[in-house]
Amino acid sequence: MLESERYGEAMELLRFLLQCQGQEERNYEEWRSLLEWLETAFPYASQNGDAEGTVHPEDEDLREEDMARFLAKSKMNEDAGYPKKLLQRVMNEPLSEATILALEQLSYLEGGGVDEELTTWLQGDNVHPLLQFRTLQTLKRRGMQGTVKLIRGHETVLVEIESVPLQTEDFPPEVSHVLERVAEQAEVHEPTLYYFAQELWGQFIMSIYGSDEYRKLLEGEDVLLDIWAGALHQFVSESLNGSRQEEETRGMYGITDGMRFQFEGAYRALKGFVKTSLLDK
Repeated sequence: MLESERYGEAMELLRFLLQCQGQEERNYEEWRSLLEWLETAFPYASQNGDAEGTVHPEDEDLREEDMARFLAKSKMNEDAGYPKKLLQRVMNEPLSEATILALEQLSYLEGGGVDEELTTWLQGDNVHPLLQFRTLQTLKRRGMQGTVKLIRGHETVLVEIESVPLQTEDFPPEVSHVLERVAEQAEVHEPTLYYFAQELWGQFIMSIYGSDEYRKLLEGEDVLLDIWAGALHQFVSESLNGSRQEEETRGMYGITDGMRFQFEGAYRALKGFVKTSLLDK
């Protein structure tokens, strides 16, 4: 009910459960706490049903965060070892939706040495770059500050936790400029391509965040953004259509023969990321 935003129905169900007998007291405490929170967060749903209790867009993110915090703390109150279980999932299981959810829940749990354990593990040499970034976001949400040293192959990367983007719009404009270029070309040649390019580019940028490659992208001139946009377009188009039309793609983005080496390097970087990504789709 909560996932489908049927808050009024959820409140009615909780009120019914509180009238039932024969349950453990901790169940009643959890239901009572959740009901009180819902009545405070969604007063219109409480009084008039879900139709008039629609969440305003400006409040939606905040209320989702409040709900996630409430549910995570409820789990911890029920099981003192819950943070440890979440940490074990993050550190020992492949990157998946369940791993991302565990990191999100850790964002709202206080104490327990979570910061120390995540930071120590994060600085090891076996953490996938995409999982590194997701963990950095968790540390930032937890209020941690300072610099973390990451190992990326043969490169050592220093990242300030306070600077880690939490939303897509938090990244420097150069990141979105690449996608804007792809959108312009895809609109004319392959309208569906942009949606796949957007997903791939977002994950790729997270995986290279803070690296030398990332810094070069931000410092590069328009021609470098064109090269990345062309490589992204080429890789996604090739993946969707199974055909390689590199010369046509390079022509769309004004990539000359002199830029071909950089174009191929960007293409290989995207291909390598997809090949080694651990994210279960």
